[in-house]
This record gives sequence, C-alpha cells and structure tokens, in this order.
Amino acid sequence: MSRPEVEQAILIIHDGDQPSRQWPISKDSIVIGRGEECDVVLHERPVSRQHVRIYRQDDQYYVEDLESRNGTWVNGQPLKGIRELHDNDDIHVAMVGKIRFIGSGATSPLTTAAPSFLTGRLRLEPDARRVFIKDSELNPPLSLPQYRLLEQLFVNAGRICTRDEVIETVWPEALGEGVSEQAIDALVRRLRDRLMEIDPDWQYIVTVRGHGFRLDNPQS
Repeated sequence: MSRPEVEQAILIIHDGDQPSRQWPISKDSIVIGRGEECDVVLHERPVSRQHVRIYRQDDQYYVEDLESRNGTWVNGQPLKGIRELHDNDDIHVAMVGKIRFIGSGATSPLTTAAPSFLTGRLRLEPDARRVFIKDSELNPPLSLPQYRLLEQLFVNAGRICTRDEVIETVWPEALGEGVSEQAIDALVRRLRDRLMEIDPDWQYIVTVRGHGFRLDNPQS
C-alpha cells in the first residue's frame, strides 16, 4: 500500500500527552507558542508565549526562533536565528513540543521517529526521557523533576539558568506558592549524584553563586 502524497505543507504536532495532530500550513506565516493568539498553540509551560515562526518565501519554508526562553532545536541541533526547512525536518520547541515538517509534494511518513540530542558527552532522547553518558544509559531513569532540570540545562547550554527559571520548569504547578532554596539545592545534588554513577570524574552541573546553574557538557 503506497503512502499518500501531501498536497500542501503540513506540520505533525505532538504536544505533551495529547494525541498528535496535523496542521496544514495555509498561510504564508504562522506563529507557534503558548499564547492563545498563536496560530498553533502548545500548552506546555516551558514554551514561550510566541516561541517560533514558520514562514514561506517564494517556494521555500523557513523556521525562526522568536528569542524564546528555552530554545528551539531542528534535527537535534540548536536553532540560532533562521533556518531553511526541508521535508521531514524535526522541530523541538523547548524540548516539550515536537513538530515534524512535511513539505508540499512530499510523501507523508507513516511514523515520526524521535531525534536524539547529540551535542557532547552527555546526550538526551527527549521523547523517551532517556539519558546517555559515553554511550552508557542512565538506569534506572531519572525522576521527572531530575529530568526536567537536566533537560532545561541541556537546552540552555552555554548560559546560566536562574533559580526562578528552574522553578518555572521543574515545578510549574507550584509557581506562586514558593519553592525553597533548599529544595532546589537538594534536587541539583541528587541529579549530580545520578550523573556521577556513570561519569564520576566530571561535574556536569555547575553552580554559579548568586546567579543559578549551567551545564558543562564536554565534547568528548
């Protein structure tokens, strides 16, 4: 049985635990984000209100990060500015919204494989929440708060994540109720201990006193 041809470009959208959906790109420009004013709304809290834009110029489509807080990735690589889109490109919005771009005239895929994030000694497979160091998988898996923290630091590699940003990502349901400094420090300590199970000779999570935390992920 042959697969159908796509008559116009579409997005295949995975938003948290919700069923996947298809979104035909019927406008020259669409905005994706958490805000209700966006063309495509993703409901996960780490997504910025206006996170990313996909637009058509002549016969080509492009994706642009709108200076989002938690970043955008294309095929496992961080998006800086604007990038040309090709058939079956995978777009991760803050690592929580997963989108596959299907160009017009392309063959619609039967499945959408989850990309890996291959930038350094430590890598993530966000769809399955798997963590690898030096090709060894962390087992048992991280707890949900531990994984959220590591994912946030991974997405923002190269910059400091403040304690407020950590609270917003790790404990979104507690926002406004207060999370103690001790709770944040305890989470960081437990995550460090888990990573040291595989690589005891490297400190992946660096505390920047008075500012927050950053990821130090060597390339080899």
